[in-house]
Amino acid sequence: MLPTTRLFEHSDDAKIVAAGTTIFNTGDPRDAMYAVLDGEVDILVNGKLVETVGKGGIFGEMALIVGESRTATAIAKTDAKLVAVDERRFLFLVQQTPNFSLHVMRVLTERLRSMDERFMRATNA
Repeated sequence: MLPTTRLFEHSDDAKIVAAGTTIFNTGDPRDAMYAVLDGEVDILVNGKLVETVGKGGIFGEMALIVGESRTATAIAKTDAKLVAVDERRFLFLVQQTPNFSLHVMRVLTERLRSMDERFMRATNA
């Protein structure tokens, strides 16, 4: 597990989500981002799998940062143990835990690079 997601490993508000459960859909209002303590969650854009987030990963952070509705759908690929991080908790972590902020920025950067690579492959095909 990544050091920043260890912030959540002893959370008393972790929930088990059964495989196949939709966590949120594209267009849903933002309410939280999620830390994956165990299991895997598929992220789909326009019905296409763009990423599988596993143990130690986070997802749903864009909606909190941008303040807009969801741009993807998240579905539990396996049974997953998740911690929801609402905006209040997110802002507290950003202010009090600089490494958390850096981790979120790194995740966003990697996702942007991955999407750029997919776009370039599709354009050159």
